[in-house]
Amino acid sequence: MLGDKDVVATIAVKDLATARKFYADTLGLTAVGGEGQEVIVFRSGKSTVNVYRSQYAGTNKATAATWVVGEDVDNIVRELKAKGLKFEHYDFPGMKREGDVHVAGKIRNAWFKDPDGNILSVVNG
Repeated sequence: MLGDKDVVATIAVKDLATARKFYADTLGLTAVGGEGQEVIVFRSGKSTVNVYRSQYAGTNKATAATWVVGEDVDNIVRELKAKGLKFEHYDFPGMKREGDVHVAGKIRNAWFKDPDGNILSVVNG
């Protein structure tokens, strides 16, 4: 039923102006639409990220969105860190950390938060 349909990440934020600055300027996404003061739609590769205003922003304690970036994980982490982004560090069984990148076998993953505390990540896929 849904297996051949596209999916969109939908992330709640408190302030759209702050979110626009973070998702566009820090992460490099392009705003491609929206709905007044309620929603900004960003293009990310062939998909979109809907950032919407909500009183529940930042209440999700799990990863909200992950970008599959291939072998660019370490370079992207360096670039984001140079822009002032702080990375999260977690203790996962069977995973070690190389700087801000968590490693388990061939998997390389790094987590960070947006200004509202939504957990985002990049992974080599």
